[in-house]
Amino acid sequence: MTFPVVGMVGGGQLARMTHEAGIPLGIRFKLLSDTPQDSAAQVVSEVVVGDYRDLDTLRDFARGCDVITFDHEHVPTEHLRALEADGIPVRPGPDALVHAQDKGVMRARLDAIGIPCPRHRIVADPEDVVRFAGEGDGFPVVLKTVRGGYDGKGVWVVETAEEAAEPFRAGVPVLAEEKVDYVRELAANVVRSPHGQAVAYPVVESRQVNGVCDTVIAPAPDLDEELALKAEQMALTIAKELGVVGHLAVELFQTRDGRILVNELAMRPHNSGHWTQDGAITSQFANHVRAVLDLPLGDPRPRTPWTVMVNVLGGDFPDMYSAYLHCMARDPKLKIHMYGKDVKPGRKVGHVNTYGDDLDDVLERARHAAGYLRGTITE
Repeated sequence: MTFPVVGMVGGGQLARMTHEAGIPLGIRFKLLSDTPQDSAAQVVSEVVVGDYRDLDTLRDFARGCDVITFDHEHVPTEHLRALEADGIPVRPGPDALVHAQDKGVMRARLDAIGIPCPRHRIVADPEDVVRFAGEGDGFPVVLKTVRGGYDGKGVWVVETAEEAAEPFRAGVPVLAEEKVDYVRELAANVVRSPHGQAVAYPVVESRQVNGVCDTVIAPAPDLDEELALKAEQMALTIAKELGVVGHLAVELFQTRDGRILVNELAMRPHNSGHWTQDGAITSQFANHVRAVLDLPLGDPRPRTPWTVMVNVLGGDFPDMYSAYLHCMARDPKLKIHMYGKDVKPGRKVGHVNTYGDDLDDVLERARHAAGYLRGTITE
């Protein structure tokens, strides 16, 4: 038997960790990376350096691959259709992935299948934003470019028509949404295979700082069991109705009046699922590999009552390796995951996972380790 070759488009940390999950299975990986220095390109043996926006490059890369998957959603939809026409399995396929690429398409489809979302519509210009605000509770209003945004980029919270002018300068459609009065952000992570098997991880709480995920707590503390089950079922329904194959992250708002609303979708391993590397029986990365190869999916249940993931962001202290001695000696159960990136202020360069029976203790350990690695904590 010849073991399959998974072609991964994108050389970031998600590809790096997905490759790691495939190693015990003997799965071969081939990577299309922007540069030889990208996070995954440092560890994958077969790397093609090229532009994923060029169809000829994609076609050349796909030769010899049994399936194509992604660590980002930016490959042009028409290119993915061309690969499928060439007989290359693309997972998730273009009909599913477009809902993670285009927020307008996503909102329209979720409306059609009855998934609750914030009030929204595509707006034509700043004056139309004023009309949208007047149709609801007024300003502030959230504006999003329908394509290309991530980690807070491409998102604006505006108070006036003058402030609303900036998003339209990008030259792409703009989606207006109500500013939701929410208690916290949640995420429901599910994985679905081509033949329809699906698993759901516990719903987590995701805490953001300046539009970037900072902390994930699994499971979400004090979340009503009925609401948690509803969130998991919503995510499974979205995966089925959109034909998702692989990992799907559904980012959610928990509102003050007890509802859950869909904020964003991501069809790849996701920051809100990094805790699963050390806190779940089968990680999101391992299940993504299984799904795109149509292997039976693994058990998503947690290993311990609590797992916390905290992102390690770059700061003014570039020598993170020297901090390992303190972190590992202080907490032998700590799990450090670094991405091989140059340290730059605000850049995601790694994350830490902690786990245990006491949430306060697990949170403190994770925050201390991430802060010490960054240099904001020195003792």
